[in-house]
Amino acid sequence: MADKKRVFVAFAIEDERQRDLLKGQSLHPRSSFEYVDLSVKEAYETGWKEKVHTRIKGCHGVIVLVSKNSAKSDGQKWEISCAQGEGKPIIGIRAYSADTSTIAGIVVKDWTAANLTAFIDGL
Repeated sequence: MADKKRVFVAFAIEDERQRDLLKGQSLHPRSSFEYVDLSVKEAYETGWKEKVHTRIKGCHGVIVLVSKNSAKSDGQKWEISCAQGEGKPIIGIRAYSADTSTIAGIVVKDWTAANLTAFIDGL
């Protein structure tokens, strides 16, 4: 297998459990990716934006967990904007199969191993 890719995951704090499931998937021995996680309960904690910006700059791509919570998550919106500013490849993944929420400018796909692998392999 090729070197693992560094992937930043942007998510609303209400979707932390879904992020944990994605993290578990990435830890599988045959997983094609690893990702940087900078969970912050308070989006405006001192130095938060600088730390996130540094981590996003060092990643190959960004997975956005998209849900109804995304629309009100200022932290997630900032992370997406930062990734776009850095020109990072971005994919939206539905955090919940029945939630068809979208984010303007982000292609949102179902959470499947095939969709994740295709994105990671394309980085």
